Amino acid sequence: MTHPVPATRTAAPAAKPERPSTHPSVPAGTPRGPLDGLDQRIVAALQIDGRASWRRISAALGEPERKVARRGLRLLESGDVAVRGLVMRGETVILRMTCRPGTVRDAAVAAARRADCIFSYALAGPVDCVAELQCPPGRLAPLMLDEVPALPGLVSQSVSPVLRYFRTVHEWSPGILDAGEVEALGGPSGTLGEPGPAEIEVGPEELAILGALAEDGRRTYEELAAAAGVSVATARRRVETLTKEGVVSIRAAVEPALLGLPVEALLWIKVRPDEVEKAGRLLVESPLVRYAAVVMGEHQLLVDVTQPSKAALHEFLTASPWVRHVEAVQSHLVVESFKRSGVEFPGASQHAS
Repeated sequence: MTHPVPATRTAAPAAKPERPSTHPSVPAGTPRGPLDGLDQRIVAALQIDGRASWRRISAALGEPERKVARRGLRLLESGDVAVRGLVMRGETVILRMTCRPGTVRDAAVAAARRADCIFSYALAGPVDCVAELQCPPGRLAPLMLDEVPALPGLVSQSVSPVLRYFRTVHEWSPGILDAGEVEALGGPSGTLGEPGPAEIEVGPEELAILGALAEDGRRTYEELAAAAGVSVATARRRVETLTKEGVVSIRAAVEPALLGLPVEALLWIKVRPDEVEKAGRLLVESPLVRYAAVVMGEHQLLVDVTQPSKAALHEFLTASPWVRHVEAVQSHLVVESFKRSGVEFPGASQHAS
């Protein structure tokens, strides 16, 4: 079985004009545009393999290694992109919350600060906040009955277990790289299936490695070996096993607006039972769909989609092939994100009490 590792706080990606910059060299409140073309391609490479060397990335992209390394290090140091190891602790649930006026941020931040939280967003619409939480077997009752009701400002809650994934947020890659570049980086990651980690034995050495990767997914094998008290060769084998078995996923987290996708929406989609599979597969044909899961409740699918504009979002909602297979859609604009792929944004800690 797998075991949890301590939660870590990470730097937040900066945002597009609608949101304040978090870049350390830019004063708070100063808007920033999307990254330039090469920076976006480097981020896309790190979304395929967060531990890929600058040499491998430069070879895949056809760019000079020194240039790629300089750009990549700048992105990591600025907080525009964070490479972290997301450790799978159990099955997952979707938490929807409505809040008292003036407490939406407090609730979203409190959810983001939980060690079991994968993402936490504030929304525009009848639902104020949504979060995805890891929930090992036997934890659903205390989560629903004790922990969630204690969140600040909560008026009502809805907890929906995730039954299956078509794509997780930590598998998302926005289609910036071509097929040859993706293949050179090891190919796309992620498979369709049920949520939850692989059942493999995790001992103290593995826990130490997982904890180090949760803080920085690009730590060298020498650093990981020192953290776990093992040889470099052993550390390398342990990382390969943990990633192959799905215990940890090491990829880049980034604000979609920095990739030229400033409009993000969550969709709750109502589908006939015999159309769920078809609709889900059609949805993830779009690289702009960050997340698609089968959930319990009135709406069978939850989808996170990014778009370059609201006009493009409207077209996605009305003219895409998947639309013919659904009965109803509730769409909610993401107003602010406080955690993505297990990476907590600075705003979450700044506004926490």
